[in-house]
Amino acid sequence: MTPAPMHLAGERLMLDPAGVMLWPARRTLVVSDLHLEKGSHFAMRGAFVPPYDTRETIAKLALAVRRYGPARLILLGDSFHDAGGCARLAASDCAALIRVLSAVEETVWVLGNHDPVAPVGLPGMAVEELEDGPLTFRHEAVPRARVGEVSGHFHPKATLATRAGGISRPCFATSAWRVILPAFGAYTGGLDVRDPALGGLFPRGGRVFLLGSERLFSAPMAPMRGLGTAA
Repeated sequence: MTPAPMHLAGERLMLDPAGVMLWPARRTLVVSDLHLEKGSHFAMRGAFVPPYDTRETIAKLALAVRRYGPARLILLGDSFHDAGGCARLAASDCAALIRVLSAVEETVWVLGNHDPVAPVGLPGMAVEELEDGPLTFRHEAVPRARVGEVSGHFHPKATLATRAGGISRPCFATSAWRVILPAFGAYTGGLDVRDPALGGLFPRGGRVFLLGSERLFSAPMAPMRGLGTAA
């Protein structure tokens, strides 16, 4: 896979087609919205789906950790689909997740709206948000955030025009102020960057980086007029 570089608050970041972000200067890998145990959450409500989302997501995470060998892993919230998701982990999936987390020196669980409590029995520390140098890591973007905000929550996606028609893919949404990561989980949908809830965070426009199998596809994001003065 070929990552794409970007600069935010003077820091060089790498956006990976797998949907993860690397901060090389801090040996930090950032991932958002794993939504582990989403399948079992729906099963409890009578909506049965193949129960392999957690296993697949953990396997993808393990691959990213092996590829980059980070010292720190930041999980940007909604790591579990609900507050009880950690307790529903199958023993084999829990063991696989612990192996992934044991491969890094530090794990930071940023709490999200789906998982507002720290996971029990897993390595790492839980925080509402994390500030490290010029960057701030939180689950949901703040409209008037200072330069250097890294977040998730919105599951951004964008559509790229091709000769065969529009292709819609998860994407990184970026500007000079912030980057919003795509959802990493196997059973996660997406919100189009043109939706006011997401596009309103980029009133001056920006760039999107659509996820491909081996590379990212970059395109401009048009300004959203009349949606306030968020950075």
